[in-house]
Amino acid sequence: MTDILDIRGISKSFGALQASDDISLSLKAGEIHALIGPNGAGKSTLINQIAGGLKPDSGTVNFNGQNITTLAAPARARLGLARTFQISQLASEMTVLQNAVFGALGADGRVSRFWQPVMKDKALLEAANSALNRVGLSHRSRERVSEISHGERRQLEVAVALSQHPKAFLMDEPMAGLGHGGSERLTGFLRELKHEAPILLVEHDMDAVFALADRISVLVYGKIIATGTADEIRSNPLVREAYLGEEGDVA
Repeated sequence: MTDILDIRGISKSFGALQASDDISLSLKAGEIHALIGPNGAGKSTLINQIAGGLKPDSGTVNFNGQNITTLAAPARARLGLARTFQISQLASEMTVLQNAVFGALGADGRVSRFWQPVMKDKALLEAANSALNRVGLSHRSRERVSEISHGERRQLEVAVALSQHPKAFLMDEPMAGLGHGGSERLTGFLRELKHEAPILLVEHDMDAVFALADRISVLVYGKIIATGTADEIRSNPLVREAYLGEEGDVA
């Protein structure tokens, strides 16, 4: 499979703390590559460097064969690198549809346009409504984000990313706060979505990770200690010891 994302030698320190330690990983077409590890392992810091919100001290980020290491986050988004966040970045006083339109707007580089003309833009509205329909939120399009449930906000974050017609997704804990039913629905959706655009997935829900991931990388203290299939990760003694303790069970 072709590498859509290729991260080589990424390192980042904050004083004495080595948050990313010579990290290399890839994301291939048609796959979900999960990144797991204990709290404080550096997962969100790595995602932030890949997305462009944080500059690495060293290393390179390549996307579709292009070195994007020095590009800002909006430029990476316009190239087709879409992100969902661990903590919601939605505009709570805007409607569900407005948030989705804003996502589509950011993808085409016209963020300086006034809001009212944007809400009359046929192409943007079509992209936004299509994304909302795919995640099952069309019926909530006129509701303010502050009025919808936590699970629906998670769905909306995926819709905002979808409205950008991405070539790859960076998803930071999309299952966070979802109940069992919500996690199952999102798992099914992501399983199909990867064929449209591959997903680098940070997630603490191990049931979802092992159900979804084609490959799993384990990050501990800023360093990748293992990469492999779900079965390989389950049986890896380094993972068992470093991630959950010697007596822990990965799945």
